[in-house]
Amino acid sequence: MTRTLKTLVLVLALAVVGVACGDSGDDAPATTAAPATTAAPATTAAPTTTMAPEDPISLIYVSPNPLGVNNFLILGEVGTQRVADRRGGTWKTFESVDDSTRRANIEAAIDEAPDIVVLTTFTLVEMADEYSKANPDQKFIIIDACPDEPAPNLHCGVFREHEGAYLLGVMAGHLSEAKQIGSVVALDIPFFKRWWQSFAEGAQSVDASIENSAVFIAGDNPFSDPARAKELALSLAAQGLDHIFAVGAGSNGGVFEAAEEADFLSYGVDVNECPSAPGRIVDNNLKLVDAVVEQLIEQVLDGTAGPVVSFGLAEGGTGVMALHPDLATSQCVIADHPDIIEEVQATAEGIIDGSIVVNDPLFG
Repeated sequence: MTRTLKTLVLVLALAVVGVACGDSGDDAPATTAAPATTAAPATTAAPTTTMAPEDPISLIYVSPNPLGVNNFLILGEVGTQRVADRRGGTWKTFESVDDSTRRANIEAAIDEAPDIVVLTTFTLVEMADEYSKANPDQKFIIIDACPDEPAPNLHCGVFREHEGAYLLGVMAGHLSEAKQIGSVVALDIPFFKRWWQSFAEGAQSVDASIENSAVFIAGDNPFSDPARAKELALSLAAQGLDHIFAVGAGSNGGVFEAAEEADFLSYGVDVNECPSAPGRIVDNNLKLVDAVVEQLIEQVLDGTAGPVVSFGLAEGGTGVMALHPDLATSQCVIADHPDIIEEVQATAEGIIDGSIVVNDPLFG
């Protein structure tokens, strides 16, 4: 491994396997961030407060939906809590269920005047834009989304998800026997092309003849509809696809059940989902949300944050288990393919040093 790749592995070693599209949305071109670390998820009831002996800072995390089993949203809380605990301050989580409670929670957070209000995903991007401009003395962070022209008091942390998805595609390109791959995706919106299109491009970089398909969960709750995801995955398997990427957060369990029933291989998102279906999940497109939240909060508190900061492989904001030192105990199928792991490592190195360019589908 080259020195840069060793650095990447070290970053991931410090990071707990974490982060899928919890509800993800529009990005904007951004500067990059320095490496960050992450820790294990922890859930709490809402609103929840953890008090430390001293109270030099206060943070309030507003989620767009209940945390539930949504690892993306859970990790947003983890990063917020960790900064507050480290600095001896306080933190709260307000969980929302719809636009009415989202608005009420943001207003309640502003009324408490914390040092920072932390928001996540595209669901809250319009409100983040509205409330940050209406309250210039209150600092805000939003993760995984950004308005076109953020106010000076709003700081956005965004991911380069397409880098990790491309690496998963490289794995599928080598492992697919049918030469037909696909994705079960939460929503048919441009943002999610970063997953399914980049997955296809990675596979086709190995074998240009590979065919790709994508189907979309949609409906009232695309991020928590495993029954619908399972139905769609089985329909793809019936067409002969043997590698299917699950891009539905809480819906992914349905894809993994289908993989066990229909005998195909799958891929997860955000966290290491391999233990949920051992032998059926190759790897995962990790989004280390807590690491990004933590680093961006620290930058805002220190006055060094830019308006938009981008996190990818180089910064430890995204990754795959094939690059993680705990791969051997991950229960991921890729652990049994050292030759492919070596190629994935080389590809990651190329993405980091710029010799391999992974196009961002969101921006054409």
